[in-house]
Amino acid sequence: MGTRNAVGKRHVHAQGCCRVSVPVLARSGVTVSILALLLAGCVRPTGDFDRARPSVIHDSVMPAIGEGAARMREDPVSKFNYTNDEKLLRDRGWTLIRPPWTKDWIGGTMAELARTRVIPETEGRIPPDLYYHYLRSDKFRSSDARFDKIASDATGDADLVMPFCEVALRVREADDERLRVLKNKPLTTEEMYEGAKARVWENRVMIKWVGQALRYRITAYKNALDALEIETPSRDRQWKVNTAIRELQGQVLLAESECQTENRYGTEEPVRRSRIYKGWGNERPPPQK
Repeated sequence: MGTRNAVGKRHVHAQGCCRVSVPVLARSGVTVSILALLLAGCVRPTGDFDRARPSVIHDSVMPAIGEGAARMREDPVSKFNYTNDEKLLRDRGWTLIRPPWTKDWIGGTMAELARTRVIPETEGRIPPDLYYHYLRSDKFRSSDARFDKIASDATGDADLVMPFCEVALRVREADDERLRVLKNKPLTTEEMYEGAKARVWENRVMIKWVGQALRYRITAYKNALDALEIETPSRDRQWKVNTAIRELQGQVLLAESECQTENRYGTEEPVRRSRIYKGWGNERPPPQK
């Protein structure tokens, strides 16, 4: 909803967001990028447990602008409807892509511009130093609480990787089936062909983006820990934080491999030591007749 003033400008209002004044596209020379920056002048509104709330600007206006920007970059754009798993992939991915602190205006704006494709997805990098600035705010009255926050965020991220990967693997399987059917269909319109290829590309970029975003989170957590070790040392808490970050690093390796757990490069598996006979050599596979 909006109102029009005397010079023909429409004021767009969004609950939980800032107010922006956007000239009507047909009557102005405002570029797509500037318009998107005006609309993204605040982070996406969230509700309980930091879940995304419905928003006309973030759910309709910005994605429409982003689609045009992606076409101008000559990135693939699909008009296909999303499958249930494709929607779930993006919902679960959003929790790992957005800033760890949802009130991070700069990082939230960058993530939202990338999520809506106004800028390329993998360029939605969140400055890692902003997390430490958040920890230094007056919200935390105890120095130990800052260490506990890093450990809690890292542990929470690690717990979300496997559920995301479960959906990502189902989406990849569906994409493989989509491409197989497309290849075997004798009669396929160009629109259907390009739409299928574009949707597969979009899904794979989304999966790759989550791995990249998690790597930036690790950098943010490590930078914050290094700074706090100097500013407010707490040996007991440092061990807890380091343990949580190491756990997250293991999960991030899975996400960065696009959730593929099998031996992707055909390397020989390392020989395992026997757990029964100590000192009897290595376990080896039985000889093949």
